[in-house]
Amino acid sequence: MTDLGETSTAAEGPIVLYDGVCGLCDRSVQLILRNDRRGRFRFAALQSETGRALLEKFDLPPEALDSVVLVQDGRAWRKSAAALRIARRMDAPWPLLWPLAIVPRPVADFFYDLVAKNRYRIFGKLDACMIPPPEVRARFLE
Repeated sequence: MTDLGETSTAAEGPIVLYDGVCGLCDRSVQLILRNDRRGRFRFAALQSETGRALLEKFDLPPEALDSVVLVQDGRAWRKSAAALRIARRMDAPWPLLWPLAIVPRPVADFFYDLVAKNRYRIFGKLDACMIPPPEVRARFLE
């Protein structure tokens, strides 16, 4: 298992866990990379050793690959809460979505789940996890 001590995750910034074979998730990671010029976010596929270890650390079911997870400040955020917190830390104009956080979580997660349920049909499924380009490879955890 990967060592995920408090110093490694907290000191190096937030980690985005994503479904490595989901076309929508792949596009979302690309969007975050383009709109995170300061390089705050790190990434790990939910299927990876690091992803599975973080799911276990936060008592999240390892088979629940239908949600983005944001690990930040010793907490794990899922679904709409994760997506909005990610948008809040991205470059402009994405932080303008943060006021949507007032939408009650069950309502926001209903729409999130609707997209998640159909993501493979709409956006496709990849044969393998993305291989990050060299210029951002250090931001991806094994």
